[in-house]
Amino acid sequence: MEQLQAQHVRLLSHVKAPFERSLMEQINWQSRLIAIRGARGVGKTTMLLQHIKKTYGSNPQKALYASMDHLYFSHHTLLELAEEFHKRGGECLCLDEVHKYEGWSREIKNIYDGFPELKIVFTGSSLLNILNAEADLSRRCVSYDMQGLSFREYLSIKENIHLPIMSLEDILQHGLECSQQIVDKCKPLQYFSQYLKEGYYPFFVEEGIDYLTQVQKVVGMILEIELPQLSNVDIANVRKLRSLLSVVSSGVPFAVDISKMAQTAELNRNTIITYLAHLHRAKLLNLLYSDTLNLKRMQKPDKIYLENCNLLHALSLTNVEVGTERETFFVNQLSYAHSVEYAKQGDFVIDRKYTIEVGGASKDGKQIANADNAFIAADDIEYALGNKIPLWLFGFLY
Repeated sequence: MEQLQAQHVRLLSHVKAPFERSLMEQINWQSRLIAIRGARGVGKTTMLLQHIKKTYGSNPQKALYASMDHLYFSHHTLLELAEEFHKRGGECLCLDEVHKYEGWSREIKNIYDGFPELKIVFTGSSLLNILNAEADLSRRCVSYDMQGLSFREYLSIKENIHLPIMSLEDILQHGLECSQQIVDKCKPLQYFSQYLKEGYYPFFVEEGIDYLTQVQKVVGMILEIELPQLSNVDIANVRKLRSLLSVVSSGVPFAVDISKMAQTAELNRNTIITYLAHLHRAKLLNLLYSDTLNLKRMQKPDKIYLENCNLLHALSLTNVEVGTERETFFVNQLSYAHSVEYAKQGDFVIDRKYTIEVGGASKDGKQIANADNAFIAADDIEYALGNKIPLWLFGFLY
């Protein structure tokens, strides 16, 4: 256990980031069992360490950080750690990347039941299935999903420009006031294109790294390690999944032809549909359907996007098409806390209430002329005017 305590102190000494993700305030840290899921690289470990330092300080006696791939666990069980930690007066056990520990759900359940005074916070892959894990933790666990940085969070970390979160209703109904509030403090279009290329994953704060190469490494680890381990994807098909992602990244946004995709990836139709669902859960793709309440939608999605624009720039074999980039950003930012459906009139339906058309500054809205609650998300404009809302403003939802 001393090895873990030493690692804890060492890591906490390097936590200097003054910025906290918006999710930090949404989590009920008083809950006894908390799960934080998210794609590799979005900042789960940093947030966990920030919480420990803010709440308990750096001393490992009350709260202990443990990465589940630490060599300690080659000779000790998680249950043994919890028992020893509890005996020494520990209050909060923080477990990072639990998916790397075989039988994690069963042992966490035993710790939860056996040590009622102990709080447990654990992080894991977005593929982590708490409900259908070996031990069903869904009734005991409060679960949160962590996304990459919003445009608002990027401005705060990268440019030290601190701006408030805005609700979707405020953005749509009071767009001029919202955009004025932000433009008075900065020129958002000055930073927006860079965010779309290299701003979604917080590792841009690290000096001396090639950002897009790092994104490619993240994708590789998800495909080669997490999908085979957590979703039973045949390792022999990883190359085909890479090919599939490359095809999607070069699309304009990718209209779905399952038969053609199956032929390109050399997989059968049912396997393609299953793998698309896995890639969606792994936060590599966003799948859109025209009716999210219709069970038949599970046959195939109506549109496919890469999960975020940084993936688009890292994986595309050609120049990124601006229309694809705009729509990818919009779907990514809205899908975090809202329902996004493929629209037959306009581009998207949000929360089954708002119709949104995405385009450039000259977009005139003919496609949504007869739709109720219809808006244009327009690129390259600073201020909202009528139903035309700056595209970048949708990056202030979290």
